Amino acid sequence: MELLLVVLIGVLYAAGVYLILRRSMVRLLLGIMLLGNGTNILIFLLGNITKGKPPIIEADLKVFADIYADPIPQALILTAIVISFGLTSFAIVLLKRVYALIGSDDLDDLNTPEEEDI
Repeated sequence: MELLLVVLIGVLYAAGVYLILRRSMVRLLLGIMLLGNGTNILIFLLGNITKGKPPIIEADLKVFADIYADPIPQALILTAIVISFGLTSFAIVLLKRVYALIGSDDLDDLNTPEEEDI
């Protein structure tokens, strides 16, 4: 299971970096999303995958007697998903506005002045 997740992380990072290096703004956004998802899986993998009970301990117990799941990586991933959703929705609106103004999603068109502006 861990080996499959490691390969998946590698594929997501490779595809994300490849898409970020393209000139299209849409591909840039997709690359950032893939890198974010790869990072979420990496955090999940580093938190040790264990099948266990929820970390709710009775009041009379002083020591962990059974295997409990670690809630910290899950909470970090949930927070990262919410933040990446907000970032993605903001970037989509921003890309739509840039496309409406310029008429292209090529990043080189953002820096190149028109002949009539010179």
